[in-house]
Amino acid sequence: MKSLNLTAKVVLLFAVLVMIPSCAVNPVTGKRQIMFMSEAQEVAMGQSYDPQVLATFGVYPDQKLQNYVQQLGDEMGKISHRPNLQYHVRVVDSPVVNAFAVPGGYIYLTRGILAQFNNEAEMVGVLGHEMGHVTARHSVSQQTKQTLGQLALIGGMILSPQIAEMGEMAMQGLQLLFLKFSRDDEREADKLGAEYTSKVGFDAHKMADFFQVLNKMNMAESEGGVPTFLSTHPDPGDRETAVNQYATQWQQTLQNSNWKVNRESYLQLIDGIVYGEDPRQGYVEGNTFYHPELKFRYSFPNGWRFENSPIQVQMAPADGSAIMVFTFAPGSNLQVAADSALMQLGMTVQERQNVTVNGLPAIAAVSIQTGQDQSTGQQVSNQLLSYFYNLDGNFFVLHGLSSSQNFSKLFPLMQMSMTSFARLTDASKINVKPDYLRVKKAPRAGTVAETFRALGVPAGKHEELAFLNNMALTDRLAAGQLIKIVSK
Repeated sequence: MKSLNLTAKVVLLFAVLVMIPSCAVNPVTGKRQIMFMSEAQEVAMGQSYDPQVLATFGVYPDQKLQNYVQQLGDEMGKISHRPNLQYHVRVVDSPVVNAFAVPGGYIYLTRGILAQFNNEAEMVGVLGHEMGHVTARHSVSQQTKQTLGQLALIGGMILSPQIAEMGEMAMQGLQLLFLKFSRDDEREADKLGAEYTSKVGFDAHKMADFFQVLNKMNMAESEGGVPTFLSTHPDPGDRETAVNQYATQWQQTLQNSNWKVNRESYLQLIDGIVYGEDPRQGYVEGNTFYHPELKFRYSFPNGWRFENSPIQVQMAPADGSAIMVFTFAPGSNLQVAADSALMQLGMTVQERQNVTVNGLPAIAAVSIQTGQDQSTGQQVSNQLLSYFYNLDGNFFVLHGLSSSQNFSKLFPLMQMSMTSFARLTDASKINVKPDYLRVKKAPRAGTVAETFRALGVPAGKHEELAFLNNMALTDRLAAGQLIKIVSK
């Protein structure tokens, strides 16, 4: 939670700076346009966002993959419209199929999207698309449209007198980093992606193929706090046709006789990547949250929305009348951790006591925050119930916030969750394993369905895995052809 102070300072600094517009040349179009942020400010903003993104989603722990995407980013950056910008390309530990960029050359690919690619050319095409947003400064344009209050929401829990609104916004995590670009921005990023992909020697037609895959996916809902690709990159029309046209134009211009696709080498690279949710980072069964690595568990109210990330867990009812947040509570001891957290949140403590929760030392506190409703001008107040826990020298906190008007009604429900916190000792809950993407050779020539049966894939998974391979179950494979399956 200490990052909130740093975030607020960074945001305040940029709020002052970006109010001074300047006229600059767009690196892609060559035209002069009003910019509300210099390149130095843009890079500084990216530097401030990067640790928040990595802390929120986690860095995928595969250095070979990290080196691979960074190397491609370095190579592509040199032929881009901003060759002097230092690009930082990361694989983040999220199962959701997405890629996104923040100002200053920071580009993120989820492990979920890496698993969905079926060749290197598809991956390079999406990387080029995201780099196009950076080189054309689309993110900067979108960021400067946001208010200071909205920017301050990034990276942490902000206490707002509008509990319903706050619950909705807080549950979106880093939603403001995933700004929807305009149709013109998307067309330009597609065009630049095809250009950059072609200039580094890859077949940009595969980029169009992958957009076709994305259009088949149900992208309406986001998962795990990370919006999916089409929810942050709204479809501007027939993108596959347009990208295919861009690819053909660049291939005719560059006259390369051997456009790279690299299917087998790419599949071998992602062999063993974690697929889907990783239960080792925490998982839910019923209305109980288990964390095998940190070895704790607790329950939350039935029907509440639940989102888990590496730095915090958020829970809220559908009506947004309250929110509970579970996170780390840094400090040298439990008392210091509680004092620091409540002070950073700007709360006035009304009562607190040392308690024991399922054999663990804990501190329970009720606090209040008063303020003015900006829409009505009326004085409003929120109340916060907090339980701080000491689990083997690691300090955690579960906060529950609601308006003072609703606090007494919600207090028993939130307290029930907070007093359910306990050490996790059940070996069956601790020793859970994630699913992994496995790349196998077809044992003999046959259809995709026949190959899955020969590889022992359950029948109920055939359709899902055919889609993962961008194939139909009736498509034929040659003996020895690589195919993706999923197993423990």
